[in-house]
Amino acid sequence: MAAEHNALNLSQGFPNFPSDPALNALVDQAMSDGFNQYAPMPGDFELRMEISKKIETLHDRFYNPEIEITITAGATQAIFTIIAATISKGDEVIIFTPAYDCYAPTVELFGGKIVPIQLKPPFYSVDWQQVADNISSKTKMIIINSPHNPSGMLFSKDDMLELQDLAEKNNLLILSDEVYEHIIFDGKVHQSASRFEALAERSFVTASFGKTFHNTGWKMGYCAAPEKLMQEFQKVHQFVVFCVNHPIQKALATYLKDESHYLKLSDFYQQKRDFFLHLMEGSNFKIVPSKGTYFQMLDFSEISNENDIAFAERLTKEHKIATIPTSVFNEGRKDFKQIRVCFAKTDETLAEAAKILREL
Repeated sequence: MAAEHNALNLSQGFPNFPSDPALNALVDQAMSDGFNQYAPMPGDFELRMEISKKIETLHDRFYNPEIEITITAGATQAIFTIIAATISKGDEVIIFTPAYDCYAPTVELFGGKIVPIQLKPPFYSVDWQQVADNISSKTKMIIINSPHNPSGMLFSKDDMLELQDLAEKNNLLILSDEVYEHIIFDGKVHQSASRFEALAERSFVTASFGKTFHNTGWKMGYCAAPEKLMQEFQKVHQFVVFCVNHPIQKALATYLKDESHYLKLSDFYQQKRDFFLHLMEGSNFKIVPSKGTYFQMLDFSEISNENDIAFAERLTKEHKIATIPTSVFNEGRKDFKQIRVCFAKTDETLAEAAKILREL
């Protein structure tokens, strides 16, 4: 619809600015150096070593790069592979809605049953007693996403300890989707599943280079997990893709050696969030600042009584700005009168978007 109506596109979650020319040059160099054939099935070993170092430095957890890390075709392939390797007919999987849209279909594809727990605005906090009440003898896995798309909430240390306790008591697997791990605001710290020893022992952790380095079209991610879990992951991975883009892996292995390339990302995106929110001051939207990701929720309940899909369609057609209606992420498409916008855009784009939205 954005293309059809020539609308400013804040809907899909991708930057409209380029990735670092230095990283692009490293990919060119890797191709020139001849890394154009299959990479090893788990991924380029130097890249796996750099990922291992990064996780150990940030979260004090060592993953053996030889046997506990696999490079994937984006985090979505990692998520698909985790579920394919672990979920069978009749298994129940708890997800928190609003939820990224690949979780439920993949679980259902392999015969599993989704048990949704609806998080509610404005803060989208988890009621862990509700989680405990929804665990049954058939529960196999809990899927978490922090920083959380679309709400921008973060799982706190206390949240992760509650999750760890439930996972241990009920012998559950955890899929921890951490694709926005380096986009966290206001001095908060990412509480990776890898930080918590007992939790890490039963968790698959997924992450995305595309989100981190402004090149979502490269579809490069990774999965880290204990050896026994990774063995099951790789049994599927080798027949889904076998391996992923070799020259990009070589480039990333070099690029990751400079920690500033990802450690400065939170400041970069917080500037964009704050710039956009400053421009939105005085608007008719109700706004709770995003705590992480490059998404911001906007509550339009004081502007319109329309459902969020109709409101988003009208914004696209009449006001020439495309957003995402968030009911599509919720259990039963529950409508909280919120739209999601992506602020991974140039300041010029954000200024133009805010001007349109402030007039509503």
